[in-house]
Amino acid sequence: MKRTHDFAAGKIRTVSQNGTGLLVIANTERKNAITAAMWRAIPQAIHWLCGEGGARVIVLKGDGETDFSAGADISEFPTVRKDTATARLYEADNSKAFSAIRNASVPVIAAIRGICYGGGFGLAAAADLRIAAKGAAFAVPAARLGLAYPADAVQDFVQSLGTQMARKALFTGAPMTPGQLLSCGFLVDVTPPETLEIEVMELAEVIAGNAPLSVRASKIAIRAATQQDDDLLREAEVIGAATFDSADYAEGRAAFAEKRRPVFTGR
Repeated sequence: MKRTHDFAAGKIRTVSQNGTGLLVIANTERKNAITAAMWRAIPQAIHWLCGEGGARVIVLKGDGETDFSAGADISEFPTVRKDTATARLYEADNSKAFSAIRNASVPVIAAIRGICYGGGFGLAAAADLRIAAKGAAFAVPAARLGLAYPADAVQDFVQSLGTQMARKALFTGAPMTPGQLLSCGFLVDVTPPETLEIEVMELAEVIAGNAPLSVRASKIAIRAATQQDDDLLREAEVIGAATFDSADYAEGRAAFAEKRRPVFTGR
């Protein structure tokens, strides 16, 4: 059954069907720039997809056929980011959006075409997997705007780009190509623009068809390793151990023996 839910007056859209959820940044008239209301809506959208939406994997994309996201909507900065006090409140909402993607209970795949700048780049960096279309353009223009990104977003850049590319991106603000980001491991693949959605959805369908508890345990274990977090490591161990008593493990063994495709329920 297909389920939909809109947030931020329709500028953040969600769709869930057959275990795959879509989170769409929908502000095409401004190259999918993210307003303050949209930043606040992203955690709500992730919560809905992972809960009521029943998503086992989430695809994060920009609306239309042109851009992923130009980042934060700079036209709001004179009001919402005009000084230290307002910037702290604004960046708290940024951080909550990055955290919602990074800590989502299911894998998040960023499907990137066109412009992927600033906060949009930060959202992609917080995702688990990233695939880009040829011709996509990436940049972190903080140094050219005279501001700094939230520290947790910088950590996502370091973990996804590597220390050298993260330094180059943040220190120079210079644009980067899909080829450069494929080489450093930021991207899983680079595709022709016309096949981006096909490849992303095929990957999402594979993940959605696997055992949810197993995938969740793996995601948390990877986070524990990259963040050097002992609490996350213990959580991953608990969830991993629980898989052996799960109905899905029994189903996986039975399906293997019977040479059929398993049907996992997440229990």
